[in-house]
Amino acid sequence: MNFKNYIKRIAGYTVSVIGVLALLTTGGCFNLDEEVFSEITEESFTASESDIVALMASGYTPLRYIMGWQGLFDIQEEPGDMFVTPTRPNGWDDGGTYKRMHFHTWNNLQWQPRNTWINCFDGINSVNRVILQIQSGSLPLAEGQAEPIIAEMRALRALWYSILVDTHGNVPLITKFSDEIPEQKSRSEIYEFIVSELNEVIPQLSEDVDQSTYGRLTKWGALQLLARVYLNAEVYKGSAEWDKCIAACDQIISSGKYTLDASYRNIFSVNNEGSPEIVFAVPYDNVYATGWNAHMKMLLPSHRDVFNMVAQPWGGSSCNPQFINSYDEDDNRLEDSWLIGDQISAIDGSVVMTLVNEMPSIYYCEFEQGYRCQKYEIENGCQSSMSNDLPYFRYTDVLMMKAECLLRTGKSDEAAALVSEVRARSFDDPAKATVTGDELEGNTTVQYGTLAEDGSIDDPGDQTPVQFGRFLDELGWEFAAEFRRRTDMIRFGVYQTKSWYNHTPQGEHTILFPIGESELNTNPNLVQNPGY
Repeated sequence: MNFKNYIKRIAGYTVSVIGVLALLTTGGCFNLDEEVFSEITEESFTASESDIVALMASGYTPLRYIMGWQGLFDIQEEPGDMFVTPTRPNGWDDGGTYKRMHFHTWNNLQWQPRNTWINCFDGINSVNRVILQIQSGSLPLAEGQAEPIIAEMRALRALWYSILVDTHGNVPLITKFSDEIPEQKSRSEIYEFIVSELNEVIPQLSEDVDQSTYGRLTKWGALQLLARVYLNAEVYKGSAEWDKCIAACDQIISSGKYTLDASYRNIFSVNNEGSPEIVFAVPYDNVYATGWNAHMKMLLPSHRDVFNMVAQPWGGSSCNPQFINSYDEDDNRLEDSWLIGDQISAIDGSVVMTLVNEMPSIYYCEFEQGYRCQKYEIENGCQSSMSNDLPYFRYTDVLMMKAECLLRTGKSDEAAALVSEVRARSFDDPAKATVTGDELEGNTTVQYGTLAEDGSIDDPGDQTPVQFGRFLDELGWEFAAEFRRRTDMIRFGVYQTKSWYNHTPQGEHTILFPIGESELNTNPNLVQNPGY
């Protein structure tokens, strides 16, 4: 069964299934002696496979917010050193919301953090509802079905909490579907919950990699989630877990289920579901599973002609020149990820715009200033919602997580071998693809400091060398625009100490976002994060 298609069409169908179950379990005001004209009763109803899959998918579909308006992509990229959304000729001040994200001067009314909070708890509540329906017997299952379904739902709940532990840290821990006001837990307690849940359910999860598990958390996706949480353990709980991260990665590697895709571009193409390195994907479709509109923010209005688009893009965000300048000119990921130079009309072949690697100020940039993201293939005739599936976890990250842990535990040459393996597909010259352990231990190549309008360094700020900074660069080049830059920068100590573009550091408290004012007002058990 193709789970991807169920996720795409799930919105209405889930409601119908839940409605049937509700009718089957409602009592009270009905005449129990009425003649039953339907053969479906609570005693006779048995959930079919499609019913079960539809109900499970209700916990997955909120993930589509990631590439939506001010979704997880924004909260992970706007505060980092890569993406900037300056004021443009057509606006984009938007009440200063993007400037606050760039300057790290947000408050508890900032929408991007609240949007993540709301969507995560929407997903968590959906998961808890499914678990309750199974455990209560209101969803009748065949023998042996309940355990693996509940295990998958718990893994999915852990994924939702992995987002919250990273963005807000100290959040309510909700494991039951009820109307009780939840208690807030510390960041380290949320970390321990995620790790405990995953270690408990991973042995029960499917090892299959096929259409039936596409878009679902299998054993391998859950292991990659566990590895990702272990990778950031020092940030989340105060002590590192490098060896545990390596062990989780090694299980995925030794399974032989995944390989590096020969084509970097194929991983992010419109029809990317066949990529051999996608471990867990969030399916999108411009008809049945809409919500991916991040490209509308990143492309210029004139790109409508370049890609023969149905919708006209809005022309907001572009890439910080400091990050662009860090690329090796022979690295094919530069042009695979960014639109550069002349933009050619697909209609008449004319040059509609020439993009330049200049961005004078966040307070105003012209449309042509700043390279734009093209990492995710823009389909000819693209609409305001894209159909590319989002690679949430991919095999390259497994290799790079292991490499980072090896680097941090004194095995830099082993780390370099893995990084060189990843780089190989993006360099025509094999020699240029090879890096050494000594290089990875070196400082970053990004020239940090605030920029003057002419692009020169105005104020260098903290120029302390970044430990393993060159490895952080490798993460940036490989995973550009994959909604993770903020997390990586925090782990390397750059996010809270360095200056870039028009940003200067605002303090350690900014590694967590504030809890929203509305959330504080509706839950008296919540305490605001420090510094806000």
